[in-house]
Amino acid sequence: MDSRPIGVFDSGVGGLTVVQEIMNQLPNEEIIYFGDTARVPYGSKSKETVTKYSKQIIRFLLTKNIKAIIIACNTASSNSLEEVRKTFDIPIIGVVKPGAVMAYKTTKNKRIGIIGTEATIRSESYSKEIKKHDKEIETFSVPCPLFVPLAEEGWTDNEISYLVAKKYLEPFADLEIDTLVLGCTHYPLLKDVIQNVVGNKVQLINPALETAKDLKELLSAGNALREDKTAPNHSFYVSDNTSKFEQIAAIALKKSIPPVEIIDIEQY
Repeated sequence: MDSRPIGVFDSGVGGLTVVQEIMNQLPNEEIIYFGDTARVPYGSKSKETVTKYSKQIIRFLLTKNIKAIIIACNTASSNSLEEVRKTFDIPIIGVVKPGAVMAYKTTKNKRIGIIGTEATIRSESYSKEIKKHDKEIETFSVPCPLFVPLAEEGWTDNEISYLVAKKYLEPFADLEIDTLVLGCTHYPLLKDVIQNVVGNKVQLINPALETAKDLKELLSAGNALREDKTAPNHSFYVSDNTSKFEQIAAIALKKSIPPVEIIDIEQY
């Protein structure tokens, strides 16, 4: 038994899709969430900058006596996971590997589409991980940078988001993919629009689901599940603009959250 909370972080609101899956699968666990809303998006930034930001956030989360960390950001997972695992002595899980495993298990025709930020697509992290399991699988990657600001703005299902999705996803029309990886944790917030554009024959892969499963397995194996009978108290922190975060969190989590606190993350 380990009653300490789980630390989760993202560049903004996207990681809330991971939080939702953790709440569904591990309802007894407490969560400390940090969204770097002052510096979002991460997808256009360099690997060095993303790694610097990730280390700052992890140092902040460690002040909260956490037992494990989820990097609920595909850009940070793709570019910084290996480095932060070397730096910090705490279990750290990224979202890329769980999503890649789910994708290769799902595809029937071995043609997988991948969408993500520019940094995630540039890293080829999903393609490399998928091909570790099956070298015959063909992957087709398209960066969709505007999806993040659309999600951060709460514009997840309107004419603007549809037109942007239609433009970005156009290359997949003739590629006969049967599986599409939502390679950014912001993207499940736009899943209805994305599904509408690619059609119902294409299976959407949400890495958040498999990441929560990996976390459950990790905690169970280490006898580190929270067994406290009291209801968990979740905490949410951001680097800027609490009101917008609270609005989107209420939609993403389908519940109200405690007051959000602003943290000067540059101090860490």
